[in-house]
Amino acid sequence: MTATLRSAQPSGYSRILSVGGARGSLVVSNDEIAGPLDSSDEWIRRRTGIITRRRAPRDVLVQDLAEQAGRATLEASGVDPSDVDVVIVSTVSWMQPTPGMAPVVAERINTSPSAAAYDVNAGCAGFCYGIGQADAMIRSGLARHVLVIGAEKLSDYGDPTDRSISFIIGDGAGAALVGPSDVPRIGPTIWGSDGTHSDAITMTHSWLDYKNAEPGEEVVWPTARQEGPSVFRWATSVVPEFARKAIDAAGVRPEDIDVFIPHQANLRIIDSMIDQLGLRDDVVVARDIIDTGNTSGASVPLATERLLREGAAHGGQLALQFGFGAGLCYAAQVVELPSAVGGNGEYSA
Repeated sequence: MTATLRSAQPSGYSRILSVGGARGSLVVSNDEIAGPLDSSDEWIRRRTGIITRRRAPRDVLVQDLAEQAGRATLEASGVDPSDVDVVIVSTVSWMQPTPGMAPVVAERINTSPSAAAYDVNAGCAGFCYGIGQADAMIRSGLARHVLVIGAEKLSDYGDPTDRSISFIIGDGAGAALVGPSDVPRIGPTIWGSDGTHSDAITMTHSWLDYKNAEPGEEVVWPTARQEGPSVFRWATSVVPEFARKAIDAAGVRPEDIDVFIPHQANLRIIDSMIDQLGLRDDVVVARDIIDTGNTSGASVPLATERLLREGAAHGGQLALQFGFGAGLCYAAQVVELPSAVGGNGEYSA
């Protein structure tokens, strides 16, 4: 006779309880980086919309940014760290393949030793991947509280002379605590990837080049690169359709969306998406890229934290959040914004 297995019991719905963020403390202007690029402030603003970007000093590590964002988020929620069941960290800038950053951050913020912790490497879509997973965990009964953190120190992977991506990157971490709800406050996640374009955003070479180098052969540090025109075309022609699917899956209409929080990739991409989605004229749009830069997996939660902290958006509003980038990976969901915001959005040692 075959034994009957038990499974986790569904426990209702989920919602975002609080958010928090930590931006790099250095404000880097276009003029400061234009020289090695043989560029100018005007060229950078016209192509990306960026005026300044936030970067972290050499002695501040990506896990430091993640810890502060996580702590601020938990403090705002009133949930004790010991009550966190899962910590998910989205990052592409953790410097070692094992252990992951999530267990390190979980220990730093004093979660229970029984809390699960793992990293997500989905580039700029990683935070929204994490929110989708947190929602599923809570609805299935696998977890009650899930801390999702997007954390990047992309300046460690920048080449000051590279004109494809180095001038857009910033450093920071944003987080959200997802918990139980009596009614749906996180819509279904629409996600996927298109590996046929996986070389559109990549690294100059693999870490294997170090391992396989001949004695005496110099191997330079790998840095980030992108095919800017290809990424722009993909983001402006393909991505809006996935955003519309997320709105439909949530059972709402474009005119019901109060706040639009896309990945802070490029101001021209953001403006193009607004035009295509049919959102209301008064929709609040996150434009954190202007003075924070592109922080990859941290950009959606940092943009959310800023809108709420500065009062441009408020708890209870419906927001469409969308991450897209390397892979090419994408993920979108409609969420109800929380009221609780932790910290002041700045990293402090």
